[in-house]
Amino acid sequence: MVKPEIRWSEVSRQIALSATVRQAVSRVHFPMNRSELRDRMRIREAVRKLIETTGYTIRRLPTAETPYDQDGLTSVHNHDFMKDPDFIRAYNRGCLAAGDYHWHWRIHLGLWSAKCAAQLSGDFVECGVNRGFLSSAVMEYLDWNSRESTFYLLDTFEGIDLTQVAEGERQAAAERNEEHFRSGFYVRGVDSVVKNFSEWKHVKIIPGSVPGTLSQVDSDQIAWLHLDMNCAEPEVLALEYFWDRLVTGAVVLLDDYAYRGFTSQKTAIDRLANRLGIAVASLPTGQGLILRPPH
Repeated sequence: MVKPEIRWSEVSRQIALSATVRQAVSRVHFPMNRSELRDRMRIREAVRKLIETTGYTIRRLPTAETPYDQDGLTSVHNHDFMKDPDFIRAYNRGCLAAGDYHWHWRIHLGLWSAKCAAQLSGDFVECGVNRGFLSSAVMEYLDWNSRESTFYLLDTFEGIDLTQVAEGERQAAAERNEEHFRSGFYVRGVDSVVKNFSEWKHVKIIPGSVPGTLSQVDSDQIAWLHLDMNCAEPEVLALEYFWDRLVTGAVVLLDDYAYRGFTSQKTAIDRLANRLGIAVASLPTGQGLILRPPH
């Protein structure tokens, strides 16, 4: 179960921290050197563990000047893309489609990959759309109505197809489906998705389970492929199906490749990559990245 997140300012209203812990928290600022970083990260981790015993999670909202700490990624490196007006506009359009899940660096990589692919001749495909966070952000970022390419959006729009989940993982997947339906994270039905994408032309929404719907992608030149089906079998089958249609230099972005709890997807994709003679870049956001080599 995902724990609720609250801001630092709300912690004092929810939990009676000791004076010692309060003092430790107040000392956690941007480090000046690596030794100080190690010490302060240990303090932060101790504080975080203490807070999590109450059922809460501490998350500091990132800025370009403070350490980035969200979506399983903590980094002191530069992330001033968060101040870029084009990024902000695109990210906010994704939030309009699905809500804000604090995926800034993940979406940054999605937008970067889409901008690279936009320099190529080919269409865009997303398998695993849900409410359309990333694809909405990409269309906003690239001014999709100014382009002639088609954006294909494939999803069950009814959660994970349990028939595609390995028997030993099926119960957990069913529980995840129900949890995400209850929370509203998973969309249930395509109508709201159609409405969300109605402002853009050259968009083809294809409901149903992959691989059964792949033949409805009537393009033989694909520049960008995003796989986010939370299930190993359809992701492998989709990558196999589209591999020869990917133009040289095409970008394949794998949303869950390195994400904690999705080892079966990484194992299956690595097995296919080995057969294809390619390598997958494992990204600290939990994503994976493939660039299509020359045919």
